Amino acid sequence: MNRRLLLLAGLSLLTGCASTPPVVTPSAATHPELEAVYSAVAGREALTIQVASNGCTKKDDFAFYIDRKGPAPTVSFARKRLDQCRSFAMGKTELRFTWAELGLEPRTSVFLLNPLTAWMGPGG
Repeated sequence: MNRRLLLLAGLSLLTGCASTPPVVTPSAATHPELEAVYSAVAGREALTIQVASNGCTKKDDFAFYIDRKGPAPTVSFARKRLDQCRSFAMGKTELRFTWAELGLEPRTSVFLLNPLTAWMGPGG
């Protein structure tokens, strides 16, 4: 009887060690409402981000928030409306926000809070 109890206790310890914790990015953990972006480019005139799209995503579907505390402003983007289009393959689109729209000077260094994810191609 003691051997069975010892064996069950050992197995329960092993199963606890075998499970791995889920991988969560710090930004996704603290701000799950932020849209993952495929790329972000700070250009001379604007900040351009690439996001997932089913074909109907447009700039008006996004809200941005600027936090001016700290050494440099932080920028974050969140989707206001889901893209309800139905396309054959997953896609992406570029959204361009001018520095004036964001209320920032063109040469200002900014931190983007959105999680960055890899583009795996259509349907990938």
